[in-house]
Amino acid sequence: MPRLIPLLALSLVFLAPPLRAQEVMSADAFDAYTRGKTFYYGSNGTAYGAEEYLSDRRVRWSFLDGECQEGEWYEDSGQICFVYENRPEPQCWTFTKGPGGLVARFVNDPFASELYEVEQSDEPLSCPGPEIGV
Repeated sequence: MPRLIPLLALSLVFLAPPLRAQEVMSADAFDAYTRGKTFYYGSNGTAYGAEEYLSDRRVRWSFLDGECQEGEWYEDSGQICFVYENRPEPQCWTFTKGPGGLVARFVNDPFASELYEVEQSDEPLSCPGPEIGV
């Protein structure tokens, strides 16, 4: 019986469906999927932020703290790169579409965790701004 367990495990490896790398979305496919919508992203099981995708490849990003940053995106060598009013250096990502929606991988830091689509909405991103108090 002890010899049967390793053989069973090995046979399951060969019977498992092959893992296929998901195809990275082109700029046109990314634009068609996101334009006019707001996407909420998670990372490691927690809320990360939201991005509203506007016309002409303009975006509005928030870390869900009520403050938003205006920006735009462009395609560069198969990557989707974002620049924002407060961060002019490009932040480049690859996007794939999985069964649960978008999955984003940060290209500038290969050890960074990936973001995944938690929800999408036709409603604009809420940007009330920083709290002003006494």
